[in-house]
Amino acid sequence: MAGRLVEREKQLETLKELLGSAIRGRGRVAVISGAVAGGKTSLLEIFTEEALAAGALVLEAAGSRAERYLPFGILRRILDSAAPLSPEVHAYATELLDRVSTGTTDAEGAVEAGMRVLPHVATALLRMARDRTVVIAIDDVHHGDALSLAFLLCLARRVRQAGVLIVLTEAVRLRSAQLAFHAELQRQPNCTSLRLPLLTTSGTAGVLADHFSPATAGRLSAECQETTGGNPLLVRALIDDGLTALGDSEPFQRLAPGDTFERAVLDCLHRGDPELLTVARGVAVLGSACSLVLLNRIVDLHAKATEQALQDLSRCAVLRHGSFRDPAARTAVLEATPPAALSALHLRAARLLHQEGATALDVARHLLAARKNVEEWAIPVLQEAVEYALVEDEHELALRCGELAVASCAEGPRHAALKSRLACIVWRSSPAAAEGHLRQLSRELAAGRLADRDLVQSVSLLAWMGESRGAGEAVLQLQKADGEAEAAGRAPAYDPGTLAAAQSWLSLVSPPARDLFDAVEPRRTTLSGAPGALPVAGPESVPYDMSDNAYVQAADAVRTALRGGTQAEAAVSKATRVLQRYHLSDRTLQPLVFALLAVIYAGRLDLASAWCERLLGECSARNAPTWQAALGVVRAEILLRKGDLPGAAAQARHAMSRISLQSWGVGIALPLAILVEAEVQMGDHEEAMSLLEQPVPQAMFETLTGLHYLRARGRCHLATGRYHAAVRDFLNCGELMQAWGMDAAELVPWRLDVAEAWLALGNVARAKEYTEQQKQRETGPVGSRTRGFLLLTLAHTGGDLTLRLKRLIEAVETLEEGGDRLQLAVALGELGRGYRALGDFNRARMLVRKAWHVAKSCGAEPLCQQFMPGQVDGGEAGAQSGGREAEPLSEVEVLSEAEARVALLAARGHTNREIATKLYVTVSTVEQHLTRIYRKLKVKRRRDLPARLSDMSLPSIA
Repeated sequence: MAGRLVEREKQLETLKELLGSAIRGRGRVAVISGAVAGGKTSLLEIFTEEALAAGALVLEAAGSRAERYLPFGILRRILDSAAPLSPEVHAYATELLDRVSTGTTDAEGAVEAGMRVLPHVATALLRMARDRTVVIAIDDVHHGDALSLAFLLCLARRVRQAGVLIVLTEAVRLRSAQLAFHAELQRQPNCTSLRLPLLTTSGTAGVLADHFSPATAGRLSAECQETTGGNPLLVRALIDDGLTALGDSEPFQRLAPGDTFERAVLDCLHRGDPELLTVARGVAVLGSACSLVLLNRIVDLHAKATEQALQDLSRCAVLRHGSFRDPAARTAVLEATPPAALSALHLRAARLLHQEGATALDVARHLLAARKNVEEWAIPVLQEAVEYALVEDEHELALRCGELAVASCAEGPRHAALKSRLACIVWRSSPAAAEGHLRQLSRELAAGRLADRDLVQSVSLLAWMGESRGAGEAVLQLQKADGEAEAAGRAPAYDPGTLAAAQSWLSLVSPPARDLFDAVEPRRTTLSGAPGALPVAGPESVPYDMSDNAYVQAADAVRTALRGGTQAEAAVSKATRVLQRYHLSDRTLQPLVFALLAVIYAGRLDLASAWCERLLGECSARNAPTWQAALGVVRAEILLRKGDLPGAAAQARHAMSRISLQSWGVGIALPLAILVEAEVQMGDHEEAMSLLEQPVPQAMFETLTGLHYLRARGRCHLATGRYHAAVRDFLNCGELMQAWGMDAAELVPWRLDVAEAWLALGNVARAKEYTEQQKQRETGPVGSRTRGFLLLTLAHTGGDLTLRLKRLIEAVETLEEGGDRLQLAVALGELGRGYRALGDFNRARMLVRKAWHVAKSCGAEPLCQQFMPGQVDGGEAGAQSGGREAEPLSEVEVLSEAEARVALLAARGHTNREIATKLYVTVSTVEQHLTRIYRKLKVKRRRDLPARLSDMSLPSIA
């Protein structure tokens, strides 16, 4: 027979020897024991085929758990299979058995009567052995009824001098009722016991060799043995799954368990005692937490029964060291368990694990697997599991725990707190998906069921989705209700600072919301340093300390930055405190983003970039697309203000791709504004116009970031010749900023934009009017980005050539320190044109070439086209057309290598801080190098550096 193995061959040879003894008239009894599904039945079938071939009469029967209590069940099947038995004898034996079965009403009487007739039946069978060897093969004898077992004992005692061989298969572990039969049988001198082991690795390789090449069988055998433990049923099932998946191909990897394997596992469990299936389900539910004590309590069995079942499961190789050998086996058991039973097991496991002090995540997994609302005790466990799951970055698990906690909690403050946390979890990955939760959260807010710690955050989420007015009205109603409660002598529902913080935040992100609060008398609180904050209600009031509220501090930092002038450093200090104090989380993301914006508005792009990179690093490995998107847009804004147009566009697109467009809510204004402005400056006007055609929420135009969008749209109109449309957008921007009390050029320099649009229309007088307005408001430091833009615009609006040059020189000096390299390129180009007008062609050529290099590094192709050397002056085209001098710069030869690097970068328009970053030195070192460079090259300032320096290249310069 194909696939016969060494272990089976040995047992089979023993049975053949016993058959030979029976043929010689010396009857024998053989008992084959082995694990469930260990191959006993298969071995018995092989032997009976051999016996038939040898001319023996084979009488077969099998025990059945379902028929265990039917009298003479096995004996009747033996008689029915005895074809040579004469009809008279068969009828006589059957009549005897029927008489016993129907003539007694109690078990003891049936056994007593049966024992009287059994010798007669045995004698009838023994007569058959006079003429022909008889083999009685009974499978699973441990499932036999008491009377049939008594018959087998009776027969076994009479076959020693007869040509009869009795072959029985039984389980390794027997029940107490079966032990007496087994012991009595083993006492017979003619009884032989055979123990059938599972397949070894070589045996498994033999089975594999029937289906695959010897080399493949040898290669797969170890892994197959690992998966099946040598259980023949599982080995064959695994091979069948492999053949189904591979067809005629040879496997190159391990055979993967499939449906056949899973069914084979279930067959093993159902062939054994009922406890096997019960315990296997318990092990499947508990998984790695499976201890014997806990398993006993889960499956509700006696400890001894559980231990014996575990032993049986290990014997048949379904388990190893108390766990399933392969995940497919565990999956099969779980999927085959009725849902109600499985749910009950998981709930029981959750409660017991919680009582044993298991982690919240372990308990929560069972609560989720139960697929039912949980009891009161489990809700705090789910809350704790949510936070641990987020720490482990298991976002889906946290979401499911939050949903189950909300579904299981009755309406009330705790339900509102759970709903608030769930909304934050969903918002972290998809604000659009959180919209349904936010609608419910809005109702909780209006009903006053949100806790103080959840209120401001919930308001901020609603504002993100464009619900600022509704949130503001809800906060206003809560403030009125608390005021009425105080007037009536009752305790208010909220701390006064909580509602004030919500109002402050709404007034910042959506300034029109402030109108809702102006008509209401505030409660006794103040938000220190915040414009438009609620005043203290009376001299006896004690201000409420909101210094620990991230939203309040971030809003205060932005408002301070928008005051401009000498307040810039104060704004940076306030924003830095927020960035240093608060760790990135769901509750602090928006305050941290606005703190970064405050630093940007204050002109400290280097500091904003460092903090932004640090925060992006924190969330880079986290499953928090919304965090990455929001911080990515801030990075894009920094790059845009530095003049890195390709970088800003790429970063804005990347940020937009992190979450859906619907998820951006009103926040879509900022990435769109960055993209539009970058594309315009890079010369792709068609792409900029297509971006402006994208639908945006109307509420976006009532937000702080909506101002960026209006300005970007105006810049696009200006670049494409729609000058009146540009004027309209810029003026609209200005009207909103003035109405909102945010008229700060650091936010949007709308007056300078309007002036540029009027210049494009040829109306110099109107342009000068708006430029002078901005000049009167300008109080910022020399290095401010806005001041450089102002000086550049002033130079455009008129005055004699000397005054224009003076303003352009000052603009270049200001922008060289301000970080906006795009505006620096424009200023250098304009200064070059001014010197050309004076007839100083050499200096003009030098400045325009430097302007070209700066514009090229910014990605501003339209500016590069303006600054091409041949466009400096028609008469000087030939001098410029050479591009670069063939001879080396003799004056540069006096510089050291380190000085040459610094000079090259300075000539290309990099600020001292940017040079320090690129060369990995301090700003002070750069300043010292520049001092020596100016002295050696005999120049007084940065703009006087030779233009040819920008054409140099050094290996160490990126």
